[in-house]
Amino acid sequence: MIAIIDSGGANIASVTFALERCGATGTLTADPEVITAADKVILPGVGAAPVAMDRLREAGLIECIRALKQPVLGICLGMQLLFDESEEGATPLLGVIPGRVTTFDPSSGLTVPHMGWNRLQPTPGGADHPLLQGIEPGAHVYFVHSFAAPVTAATVASCSYGIDFTAMVSHGNFMGAQFHPERSGPVGARILQNFIDLQERIGLLT
Repeated sequence: MIAIIDSGGANIASVTFALERCGATGTLTADPEVITAADKVILPGVGAAPVAMDRLREAGLIECIRALKQPVLGICLGMQLLFDESEEGATPLLGVIPGRVTTFDPSSGLTVPHMGWNRLQPTPGGADHPLLQGIEPGAHVYFVHSFAAPVTAATVASCSYGIDFTAMVSHGNFMGAQFHPERSGPVGARILQNFIDLQERIGLLT
């Protein structure tokens, strides 16, 4: 069973439908017991980090998520929530992946938000990551975001938009995609299928 954490994100329905297209079923829930017992967990999100963290806190899910041992995939804002802190409202996040999320600088001439298709570039150590199996370097995926995580040792794929930023991340059993796999065509579907196919309990992705 794949638990989809009810974080209030606008992309929850599209994530659910994308899983169904892959032959999997997602259960939308804010119940810590259901989330903890799931084979895999997806943390979706669209919107503001402070609002999303407040919602998780009110549902009593902060420590639940931090303690998960099964594969966890954060999507868009859900990926950002896995980091230590967001510049958006100086918001403390879940803190399961080191790093600080910051905004793109519109003064550099960039249009913010970064919206549309961009190319995935696997890092030297990330090319063999299970989520990237069958994905060619330079594959296009779809982004909508104003904030981004830096490229760190946990980055398995990056993109460039004025600066290089983390497009996919992996730290232990926690993984994330800054883009929307559910809106990224065959490439996004393959990444979701790769997540579905991961072993239920993993310790090999550090």
